[in-house]
Amino acid sequence: MIPASIRYARAADLDHALELLGETDAKALAGGHSLLPVMKLRIARPELLVDISGLPLRGIELRDGSLHLGPLTTWDELTSAPELDRPALAAIAECARGIGDLQVRNRGTLGGSLAHADPASDMPAVLIALGARLRLRSRGGERTMPVSELFLGPFLTALEHGELITGVVVPLPRAGSGSAYVSVEHPASGFALAGAAALAGPAGETVAVTGIAGMPFLLPDDADPADALASAEVYGDRFAPAEYRRQLAVTCARRALESARTRASKDVA
Repeated sequence: MIPASIRYARAADLDHALELLGETDAKALAGGHSLLPVMKLRIARPELLVDISGLPLRGIELRDGSLHLGPLTTWDELTSAPELDRPALAAIAECARGIGDLQVRNRGTLGGSLAHADPASDMPAVLIALGARLRLRSRGGERTMPVSELFLGPFLTALEHGELITGVVVPLPRAGSGSAYVSVEHPASGFALAGAAALAGPAGETVAVTGIAGMPFLLPDDADPADALASAEVYGDRFAPAEYRRQLAVTCARRALESARTRASKDVA
């Protein structure tokens, strides 16, 4: 299908972007691989499309004890960033390598995926497990928010009108930590039928799951995945019944934990 008629504006700078996004029913366009397909299906019909792809919101940097990721950073950039070549952050690159195909990884962006809030998206589980926070900005000012609080349901977020993700901050885990991401994908779409991210180390173990409910979520600290997921509300569809998805999530969580523990044992930095 062809998208409905729409106004298009290319933001000259961040202030210009925030001014445009303050208009009624405006949407930000970054890589376009999440938004454009739903516009073609007319599931999303914004009146104004604000192109933010030229803004200086890209990059991967380690500073002040945290990993700083620009929201316009592409999946491809995450797959090979030297800053992620450490056991504690391995899940980020590992996850990025499995997202979509080459075209999607070259154009799709971290911030765009988070704002889209697809319940089968992979990276949210990784960022939740790592305790990441978002830097948000609107014409009214700036604020921060844990990634775990961003998602309210399928394609629904806590972003306010006119608000833009301007940064993702991941606190560096303690030495002796490791992380991992494991998923089972639908062979045609590549979206996760179930996925799990794990962080293991001196501070304990954290697991987040995705693809099995309306939004990604954390499991209770140090809980056995089977026990933690036994009472979780899991949805089923024609691709995977609910109980099958639940068991996939348990398997993914256990494998992610095993891989994270192995990497933690090698983290001597």
